[in-house]
Amino acid sequence: MSFADLNLIPELQRAVADEGYSEPTPIQAKAIPAVLERRDIMGCAQTGTGKTAGFTLPMLQLLAPYANSSPSPARHPVRALVLTPTRELAAQVSDSVKAYGKFLKLRSTVVYGGVDMPPQTKILREGVDILVATPGRLLDHVQQKSVSLGQVEIVVMDEADRMLDMGFLPDIRRILALLPTQRQSLLFSATFSEEIKKLANQMLRSPTLIEVARRNAPADLVKHQVFETPASRKHAVLANLIRSRDMKQVLVFLRMKRDCNKLARDLVRDGINATAIHSDRTQAEREQALTDFKEGRSTVLVATDIAARGIDIEELPFVINYELPYTPEDYVHRIGRTGRAGMPGEAISLVCPDEMRLLADIEKLLKRAIPRQSVEEGAADREAEREYERSQERERRPRREERDAEPRRAAAVAPPPKPRSQVAADGFDFSKPYEPSSASTTEGSAPPPPQRQRTGRPTAALLGGFIARDKK
Repeated sequence: MSFADLNLIPELQRAVADEGYSEPTPIQAKAIPAVLERRDIMGCAQTGTGKTAGFTLPMLQLLAPYANSSPSPARHPVRALVLTPTRELAAQVSDSVKAYGKFLKLRSTVVYGGVDMPPQTKILREGVDILVATPGRLLDHVQQKSVSLGQVEIVVMDEADRMLDMGFLPDIRRILALLPTQRQSLLFSATFSEEIKKLANQMLRSPTLIEVARRNAPADLVKHQVFETPASRKHAVLANLIRSRDMKQVLVFLRMKRDCNKLARDLVRDGINATAIHSDRTQAEREQALTDFKEGRSTVLVATDIAARGIDIEELPFVINYELPYTPEDYVHRIGRTGRAGMPGEAISLVCPDEMRLLADIEKLLKRAIPRQSVEEGAADREAEREYERSQERERRPRREERDAEPRRAAAVAPPPKPRSQVAADGFDFSKPYEPSSASTTEGSAPPPPQRQRTGRPTAALLGGFIARDKK
């Protein structure tokens, strides 16, 4: 089957050919005709199988009659809205819209947080036909009245399971309330839980479910492997894995942002070029980190799950779970960064005893066991780990010596005590008891009361008085 068999217009066929594609993927072959028939769709397929083109190509064809070169914003209202959970995924979808629609006179733009709003506002007020956005930034523009959603004909939720998660649901409800009742809704994702499916059924009109693979299944070309290792040895195992297998491009996932920064710094100290990407970094820093990784200037990209959806890297060979995700569906999205577009990949997980429960949940979702091996059997030989521990000790030793040298330096800087001869020369004589000088008494103050002398025994006069009283 070719793209011409899907009844795509010549402009789109030409754009697809320029991108190097000749045959549609299974999800594209099923989704494109259904979208062109104006049906609501729930599309589920493995990551890296072309879901973005599956909704972008028919969306562009449905909007092609509106293509015109008029500069009037009124001629370019927002007719298609694509919502994504992350900035990276929004930028990726926007690039696909521009690539496939380059022979159509349709305007498109992308808006997301982390960057200034005025440039986005300027483009929106000039009019766009297709808007790709993250929910939070879109609502900011709605509040500032820089965009109107009253003429939207097609709404797409990419990575719909995350979009409909509890964290995004309030924003999604607010956005859907601004859209016309009569619209076409498309939901695409790699995973659909039963709960999310029920919720989507309430939001779509008689949706058509399109599944080209078993739900929540990763790509078949991905090789899964688990290394059982204590948490304290994960860093050594990871460093040795990268060195021993000469890995040139590795995406490493952790759960916490602060741990990403720490692991990236530790890998750099080990001589491995690494950088981190997470939500606390500015958009410019995130884009630079991703560009360095794609172009080979950085060997390791350490990321949180923000990168599990939206990073599209051709022929990415390795994904390593330094920590397993709490949600098993996130495992599918993480390893979906490799094994894309028919290329093989390898997913490695470093699992400590505390994560065995999370591993069991992942295997239950995948409906199969993941091969396991201990560290001694494969990833890290003990000599390499001992060398790593020695290098860490060499780094800690100067810091300890520096800390211990602080009191000695402070003592060396303090002036030495004066000898008694010098103190006496300054006017003090320690051989005599201290007596306050009269100069210390302030003028006009009463002198101190006389001290009563105590001998420690009764006087003779007092004893005589006692004896005379007793005789009477």
